[in-house]
Amino acid sequence: MKIAIISGSHRDPSQSEKVARYVEQTLQQEQGVDTWLYTLANNPLPLWDQSLWEDNAEWNERLAPIRDRLTSSDGFIIVSPEWHGQVPAGLKNFFLLFNRFELGHKPAMIVTVSSADGGSYPVAELRMSSYKNNRICYIPEHVIVRNVEKVLNDKAEDNDQAADAYFRERISWALAILKGYAQALKPMRESVQVHHDKFGNGM
Repeated sequence: MKIAIISGSHRDPSQSEKVARYVEQTLQQEQGVDTWLYTLANNPLPLWDQSLWEDNAEWNERLAPIRDRLTSSDGFIIVSPEWHGQVPAGLKNFFLLFNRFELGHKPAMIVTVSSADGGSYPVAELRMSSYKNNRICYIPEHVIVRNVEKVLNDKAEDNDQAADAYFRERISWALAILKGYAQALKPMRESVQVHHDKFGNGM
């Protein structure tokens, strides 16, 4: 099973990437799971423009290795900070650049990050507006890592002990659910015509 982790913060370094790397390390401890972490730190992807739809050679060359990784993945983890109550622009741009052939009908778990008690708005935004044409399938469970500076740090003394233990347990539990969906949806994609040119866009 292959799980791709997308760290959606533009910052470098960032608390979102810290969380993404913790998630990756947790998955790597399990047998039969391969991971790939892609970070949007420093905005590695140009903004979408119409030439992407015109078989543009420059776009194809830039995106081909990422498309290959996404296409071979069985599931995704989308890690997003909350900036001004929103998902970062680079992460929204990511969903414009990749489509149903890379992401479609594959499960994804949302993990959001807040330095205080926020983090719910990006969950709502991703569920509402990031899935339509690419058909990514968000699972019911998500994780909101609040007061992120005090949890999931390498040094125990940097963590709030109770909160850190809770988030580690919650993340492991949610990852098990994601893996279950990944196993369940793979034979579905193999047995059902999920890509139909006539219905290339969601309604």
